[in-house]
Amino acid sequence: MIIIREVDVKEITEVVARLCKEANFNLNLEVEEALRLGLALEASPLGREVLEQLIENAKIAYTERLPICQDTGVAVVFVEVGQDVHLVGGDFSEAIQEGVRRGYKEGYLRKSIVKCPFRRQNTGDNTPAIIHIDIVSGDRIKIIVAPKGGGSENMSMVKMVAPSAGVEGVKRLIVEFVKEAGANPCPPIVVGVGIGGNLEYAPLLAKKALLRPLGQPNSDPMIEQMEKDILKEINKSGIGPQGFGGRLTAMAVHIEVFPCHIASLPVAININCHAHRHKEAII
Repeated sequence: MIIIREVDVKEITEVVARLCKEANFNLNLEVEEALRLGLALEASPLGREVLEQLIENAKIAYTERLPICQDTGVAVVFVEVGQDVHLVGGDFSEAIQEGVRRGYKEGYLRKSIVKCPFRRQNTGDNTPAIIHIDIVSGDRIKIIVAPKGGGSENMSMVKMVAPSAGVEGVKRLIVEFVKEAGANPCPPIVVGVGIGGNLEYAPLLAKKALLRPLGQPNSDPMIEQMEKDILKEINKSGIGPQGFGGRLTAMAVHIEVFPCHIASLPVAININCHAHRHKEAII
C-alpha cells in the first residue's frame, strides 16, 4: 500500500527563502577546510595573503550575516520531488519563486536579474530563478539552492568535440579553457565538467557536478583519474588565488558523465568561484 504524503507549498517557500540566505552568508565547512589546507601549502606570499583574506571574509560574512560576495548571483534551484508526495496549497514553481523573492529581500541580497537581455531592466526581486526538477522515488523533497555569480558563470563553455579526441583531448581542452579564464572566475575555483548527453544536457551535468561534496571523486576510476590529472595541471598554471600567482588555482575538479550518441562527444565546463555557494534541505 502506497501512502501519499501531503506537503503544503508554503513550506517550500520558507525553505527556499532560508537557503537563499544561508548560501550567501555561510561558507560551506568543506570549502573553508580546503582554503585552510591551501594556505598551509601555498608558497606565494601574496597567494597566502589572499587566502587569509578570503578566510577572514567568510568569518565576517557568517558572524554579521552579510553576503560572502557582493554578487549574490542568479538563484539556481535543484529540486528532487518524491513520486509519493502530493503538493497542496498552490503552484509548486511559483512557491519556489516566492521563496527566492523573500530570501533576497529579507537577506538584503543584491538583485541581479534583468527582464530582457537587451533592455536590461532589473526585475527588482532576483526572480525568475532557474529551476531544475527531477522526479525520484520516495516521499521526500530535496532542495538545493546554488546562487551563481556572473563572473564565474561567464567562464563557461560547451563544445561538441570529435570522439577521436579521447580522454587526453578532453583533458587538454579543460585545462586550456581554465588557463584562458585566468583570474576572471575568482580563484581558487571548483571546476564542474559534464561529458556526454547532448548539447543541452552536458551543461546541466557540469552544473550538477558542482553540487558534489568538495573533492569527492567520481565513482568511475577512469573518470577519477581524469579529475586528478586535470586538477594537477590547473594548479601548475601559476594563476593562484584571485589570479595573483601561486599553487592554489583550483580546489577540485568534478566530472559527471552520461551516455551519448556514437558520433558525438559533448563537453561542458562550468566554474564556481572560491565561495562555491550551495545549501540544501530535505522536506
